[in-house]
Amino acid sequence: MLSRLKQSLAKKLGLGSRKEHTPASRPAVRIIPRSEHGLSRSNISESALKVLYRLHKAGYEAYLVGGGVRDMLLGREPKDFDISTNATPEEVKQLFRNCILIGRRFRLAHVRYGHEVIEVATFRAHHEAGEEGEGVMENGRILRDNVYGTLEDDAWRRDFTVNALYYNIADFSVVDHTGGMDDIKVGRLRMIGDPQARYREDPVRMLRAVRFAGKLGFRIDEPSEQAIHALGGLLEEVPAARLFDEALKMFMSGYAVETYELLRHYRLFGHLFPDTEKWLRYEDHHYPRTFVARALENTDKRLQEGKTVTPAFLFAALLWEPARKEAERLRAKGEGGLQAMQQAGDTVVARQVQRIAFPKRFTLQSREIWEMQERLTATGGRRPFRLLEHPRFRAAYDFLLLRAESGEEIDELAAWWTSFIEADEAGRVELSSGQRSSGSGSGKKRRSRGGRRRKPGQSTPAES
Repeated sequence: MLSRLKQSLAKKLGLGSRKEHTPASRPAVRIIPRSEHGLSRSNISESALKVLYRLHKAGYEAYLVGGGVRDMLLGREPKDFDISTNATPEEVKQLFRNCILIGRRFRLAHVRYGHEVIEVATFRAHHEAGEEGEGVMENGRILRDNVYGTLEDDAWRRDFTVNALYYNIADFSVVDHTGGMDDIKVGRLRMIGDPQARYREDPVRMLRAVRFAGKLGFRIDEPSEQAIHALGGLLEEVPAARLFDEALKMFMSGYAVETYELLRHYRLFGHLFPDTEKWLRYEDHHYPRTFVARALENTDKRLQEGKTVTPAFLFAALLWEPARKEAERLRAKGEGGLQAMQQAGDTVVARQVQRIAFPKRFTLQSREIWEMQERLTATGGRRPFRLLEHPRFRAAYDFLLLRAESGEEIDELAAWWTSFIEADEAGRVELSSGQRSSGSGSGKKRRSRGGRRRKPGQSTPAES
């Protein structure tokens, strides 16, 4: 109780955290007046403005901060609006009847207007072991972060300079403590503080660096980049449930292809999807494996067109290479096609959820998509008609087309199903009564691959 009273008094008096958090090397704060930046209230949601104005009217500091400010300065449409203030979460709740407090690691206020939620966070300061407050650290990693501070403290504890720009509702200026405006102008993503220390505090910051670089088309600055190369293995210590949330942000925000390429460039993908990475290292008939990239390209396209994308389809695509290879291994041992795929699904999913905790509702659907790849090889009699009624048919058919586009030798099978879907009832009867060889590997070759010989000295994962 005493420590919280001290902390509250320090905040009211405008005191920050310890002196070591305000070194003389920090640049002077830069205030960009309304006339010198392009951010306009017309681009801010009405709900966010209501929260900002009410906080300001009640005597609190109120700033729009983070990705919303960054995106508007870049001429992009912001997806959400986050607010930072010197009001505590409890004080925010007193101001807004439509407010709930959430979180333990980060105590936040959510102010709801219909379906829109405005997130309000109290200014936070860095926390060191032994400091007073509600911050908890273990082995240099932040476990809880409820140590309040000043606006300057809050700016310097954020991750990247471009995310540490504050739009002040009091005079419509932009406050820049960390040099973020200059980094936005040159397209640079720069970690605030020592990159190695910041990544050790929270390894997920490495994924955020890659995600922002992919989304914004920015270049990660050299110190931040070198630290990623050195500390990528720390991701294996992050809870699997948290990595699921990050995976959705990386692959379901419309920039999945760019993010995927950067993840592989910085050798982070293998820490998230180790089985998939193992197979991506090896060429298929002397051609690079392109299925994952094509699936992510398809995901980006659907999102840009305003169409829905299910995590189950994404999960199935990201793990298809290890799943199909495991199924091939089981079939070679005499297992039936469908049974082999079912067992392969069990094995691959069980290993993967130890790294990224995809919920069971998604993994079950992913496995159905895989199993349907075997069922779709049955094109005779009434079976195709029954498969059309399967709840996972459309996803499985789209998956089949992606496989064909990626070079798997199933062009004939994919073309047959396209004709069957487009045909009328009589045409479907005629197609299903014809003779077509079955099996997931049947069909005309997409291109000549010159046999199955591997490059000299190259072994498969099974041989490694």
